Amino acid sequence: MNLIRTLFSRLSESLLSNGSEKFRSAAEYAPASLLRLVSDKPVGLPSLDPAVRRPAGHTATQPDAIDDAIRRSQSWFLSQQHAEGYWVAELEADTTLTSEYLMLRRFLDRVDADREQKVVHYLKSMQLPDGGWPIYYGGPSEISASVKAYFALKLSGVSADEPFMVRAKERILAMGGVVQANVFTKIALALFDQYDWEGVPHMPVEIMLLPKRFYFSIYAISYWSRAVLIPLLIIFAHRPVCRIPREQGVDELYLEPRKDIRYWKYPPFNKDQHWFTPHNLFVALDALLKIYDRMPMRVLREKALQKASTWMLEHLKGSGGLGAIYPAMANSIMALQCLGYSADDPLVVKALREIEDLEVYDSVQLDGQRVPTVHLQPCFSPIWDTALLLNALIEAGMPQDHLALQKAGAYLMSRQTTTVGDWIVSSPTAKPGGWYFQFENELYPDVDDSAVVLMALSKLKMPQSAELEDSLRRGMQWVVAMQGSDGGWGAYDKDNNRVVFNYIPFADHHALLDPSTSDLAGRCLEMLAALGYDRTHPAVAPALAFLKKEQEADGSWYGRWGVNYIYGTWSVLAGLRAIGEDLSAPYIRRAVSWLESKQNPDGGWGESCLSYAEAEHSGKGDSTPSQTAWALMGLMSAGAVDSFSVARGVQFLLRHQLKGGSWEEVRHTGTGFPRVFYLRYHWYCQYFPLWALAMYRNLRTRGKMRADELRHYVQVDGSYRTER
Repeated sequence: MNLIRTLFSRLSESLLSNGSEKFRSAAEYAPASLLRLVSDKPVGLPSLDPAVRRPAGHTATQPDAIDDAIRRSQSWFLSQQHAEGYWVAELEADTTLTSEYLMLRRFLDRVDADREQKVVHYLKSMQLPDGGWPIYYGGPSEISASVKAYFALKLSGVSADEPFMVRAKERILAMGGVVQANVFTKIALALFDQYDWEGVPHMPVEIMLLPKRFYFSIYAISYWSRAVLIPLLIIFAHRPVCRIPREQGVDELYLEPRKDIRYWKYPPFNKDQHWFTPHNLFVALDALLKIYDRMPMRVLREKALQKASTWMLEHLKGSGGLGAIYPAMANSIMALQCLGYSADDPLVVKALREIEDLEVYDSVQLDGQRVPTVHLQPCFSPIWDTALLLNALIEAGMPQDHLALQKAGAYLMSRQTTTVGDWIVSSPTAKPGGWYFQFENELYPDVDDSAVVLMALSKLKMPQSAELEDSLRRGMQWVVAMQGSDGGWGAYDKDNNRVVFNYIPFADHHALLDPSTSDLAGRCLEMLAALGYDRTHPAVAPALAFLKKEQEADGSWYGRWGVNYIYGTWSVLAGLRAIGEDLSAPYIRRAVSWLESKQNPDGGWGESCLSYAEAEHSGKGDSTPSQTAWALMGLMSAGAVDSFSVARGVQFLLRHQLKGGSWEEVRHTGTGFPRVFYLRYHWYCQYFPLWALAMYRNLRTRGKMRADELRHYVQVDGSYRTER
């Protein structure tokens, strides 16, 4: 077997080398603090002009195929750039947001028959053959998504007697009925009197009065939880109900009559078998809070409501909606109504318009004909898309001062935050300088976007060189200040890791917290290296210790923000290479072996969202362009560029590129909340394959990535380095 592998490896090297330079190991170019360039400027790769075509009669070689693939991908992307300089693609979730959106418009009495019909078409098209709805492509029916879709369809006037509705009802009942749905589904139903508030965990608005640094403060939970929960506290205090006709209700989704239900028997109140557990303690506390809620102290309640409303109004000042994420935006509108704002109040109108901006109009084949649809995306991703693509285009050989790249760089610089946000509570010494994910979310920059933006900007040549250097310094200082005490980084806050919150009944989605994760730690190491730092930077040693502690027994790393271990392992290996870690270290070789062991027979890699729930599915799934690219970049970062696995992976990407230069991918490979909420970034399958192919070409023909080259130049120049 080893002989066969060696033969194929040599054959792939022969096919893929252009013969102009002798291949050199990627490990030879691992950045080190003593490395210096011969000249004072990096040697640029030749730009691949999209207009160039090979002469007739030219015999195409494997390097030609890679060059052509890169050229076509570049050309495709340049045609997609927005006039303001950014790139952005759809961010697709599952059906739950669209179902909730229809409910919201009903709740607000903003019924639009044409819009509702398009939603009905969309929900019908997404139904599985067994009658339910999944939360990711290829996944099984999920109870909460199915209940919401069924209720939304009934609200829009669809009869329960329709065959597809009968199938849906039967599937929901087979999964346990409404009582098995998650907390947020039960809240949505309670707002229409389709579920009893007694069956919903209680969250008193009085928690707003707790000091910011108190253990159970509202600032001890994640940004997204805070943005969703605070308006929800106002809703809980008022418990508004939208009355609907009986025939639009969902009584048929209960296995027993509602009046006979004992809610303490069902999630999230069903107790653990052991008498004393954190969950059982919080269930008992919930019962006490419900008693208090029947006779609250009016002075405290009014003061808490005032504080919650003040917080919400202050955070509504931007142009992207509360938290710039759909659930929080929807809750803010209902909370405003609870506070007495009329439907035509400018603040309510603005909030609803910001949600309407998230609508995606499309069409599907349904019942033998093409019909229009509308669905909702959770938010926009221009900063993330633009920054990742810039890194890919630079690796692909585009000039650092290319006009399209400069426009994108200027756009990113204009979006750097200058306002103190909620992060100041966990990191009081930090100063503004991070980047957010959406078009506007000034109060909530995140470490991941900031690190990727900094990597991208450090590779550009901008006319505003002084402004660029200042932007890089401020961004780096903010990211470093957000490093946790465990050596890692969370996304939005520092040390947001009080695991006790995962035991409260309200947190049945287990996503209240924002702890340090391996993928972010790897990204931050890569960022520090891009700015000219090496292993001597004080943030590096704790980060390396964190990553060694977090590595799985099989050699992989968990991916919090992408599916899943393939994403995490790539992110870490890229950071380790960049910062100068010894690529022959045993723990890195274990990661390489794990990646190679997960390659599919077709040469690609894939991983199902199921890997978050069942560890045996780690690294397993149908091959996708994005996950294949991650695996390739992980292997190449670890110096395995000459492996047969890499050659096969490159062939997978070349085979699956479309004529126009793009790739297709229908699976969810992004993660909102593990096990609960997944994302399909429509361009993950575009810029990651481009990036991987460019890295491969550069390593095979030059022995180094362009990112390596640019890092070395910055290390010599030292222009971006500053004190921690």
